[in-house]
Amino acid sequence: MPKFHRIAAFCVTVAAVAWIATGEFSSVGSAQEAGGQESPAPEAAATEAAPLVRTVSAVDPVFVDHARAIRLSGITEADKRVELAARADGVIATLTLQKGGSVEADALVMTLEGPEAVAQEKIAEIALAQKERDLEVARKLFEGGSTSESNLTNARSARDAAAAELARAQASADRLRLKAPFTGIVDTVAVELGEWVQTGAPVATILSLDPILVKAEVSEVDLSSVAVGSTAKVRLANGTEMEGTVRLVAREASAQTRTFPVEIALPNPDLKLPSGMTAEVSLYAKPTRAVVVPRSVITLAEDGQLGLRVVGADNLAQFAAIRIIDDTPEGLVVAGVPDGVRIITAGQDLVRNGEEVTIASEVGQ
Repeated sequence: MPKFHRIAAFCVTVAAVAWIATGEFSSVGSAQEAGGQESPAPEAAATEAAPLVRTVSAVDPVFVDHARAIRLSGITEADKRVELAARADGVIATLTLQKGGSVEADALVMTLEGPEAVAQEKIAEIALAQKERDLEVARKLFEGGSTSESNLTNARSARDAAAAELARAQASADRLRLKAPFTGIVDTVAVELGEWVQTGAPVATILSLDPILVKAEVSEVDLSSVAVGSTAKVRLANGTEMEGTVRLVAREASAQTRTFPVEIALPNPDLKLPSGMTAEVSLYAKPTRAVVVPRSVITLAEDGQLGLRVVGADNLAQFAAIRIIDDTPEGLVVAGVPDGVRIITAGQDLVRNGEEVTIASEVGQ
């Protein structure tokens, strides 16, 4: 019995070896019949993948002529300000100035006591009148042949000397009188009636408040955008909003701030606007053709240049370099958007120059 088992096991082993050898030889033969050539690749691997066309949203640009607002801080000041001073020594004889009151141009506001100067002026007036009569008599006598030409010349010289003496006396007397140089408001009065003053002593301060000025300073970057005669909007600290005119743009910068002073004239016929009030000034640059875009559509080129992604009629995305000229509540105001394109508003950071895109929607059309 054990012998039978050993014979059976031997037969099974021989059969297995024969089966393996038969399969191996068959494989080798198949490979040789193929002539050593590789099996063809699947059709899916031989076909290249189709390029990806991205879908973006775009909108047609709306071009506007935008005048950029230049916002400054300023302060109101009088158009004119003068400190009146005594022109001679003496006691104040009359004083018509009242603090807070108004004065008219060339109005006599103060006189000093000076009887000697007044008397000398009167004497000079009388002397000149006498010399005028003497000259007239000499002229008639000369024309009638009753006097010589030298007598006529002497009479004329005497008249001229009297006129010069009167001018000297009038100048001396005029220094006793003080007049207002322009129409304005009396801001301060530093003297009293009957007070002794010396030459050059302060008497009063007069302000001209119509028009009233708003003085501000503009940076060197914005200087070229501001011009004399342009309109400015002014908002005062008390809430008053007015329009004024740029009257002065300085051509020399402040040494400390490197900014340029500007003056805006505001009408103030009722004199309600005082000097020294803070103000917000909005100046407007020359209008520029521009487009208002959301801040989210701004992108950067590979070199860091600021711009937009746009798409033309060929549906190819391109980069358009822009210049931001203003920032408004509605969005950024930019210049440099080319004609005939749409601005990509969604997906602009996923596409590159020359890449074909599909427009999903055209908002606002």
